[in-house]
Amino acid sequence: MELYPYIKALHLIFVVTWFAGLFYMPRLFVYHIEAQNEPDPAPGILSKQLKLMSKRLWYIITWPSAVLCTLFAVWLLLLMPGWLSQPWMHVKLLFVVLLFAYHGYTHRIYAQFQRDDIRFSARFMRIYNEGSTLILFSVVFLVIVKSALNWIFGVLALFLLAVLTHARHTPV
Repeated sequence: MELYPYIKALHLIFVVTWFAGLFYMPRLFVYHIEAQNEPDPAPGILSKQLKLMSKRLWYIITWPSAVLCTLFAVWLLLLMPGWLSQPWMHVKLLFVVLLFAYHGYTHRIYAQFQRDDIRFSARFMRIYNEGSTLILFSVVFLVIVKSALNWIFGVLALFLLAVLTHARHTPV
């Protein structure tokens, strides 16, 4: 039995669940920030609930998914060592490093929110949330197109879509 398709499937499953956590965590941060503007006693009640939701998301889904995704990725590279000599993989690994940095910074923000140390605006968190989206688009285009350069067109299309969507929803 060849292991490659099973390891690849498991890797992709944990990529999806890791990104689900990274997409939702900043949303919880936004809700936490906005809850502070509610009249008493709502901020305390909402803060307690949002901290619990964040803790469960972070430690039950996001962190385990990051670890398992990484383990299955290493296993794939052991099965397919030739990928490490391909330029598209070098660029992909750069984005993986960026993803780990994003994850680490999100963990830092999570820890601050758990201490009720809120240093960011809801607007910042909404923009911050796009970081994981850009990394995901870049990596998916790299893996599918397998070109160190052509993935840029997909990411540029994403930027164009974001600008057009934002322009459409911005009041004049």
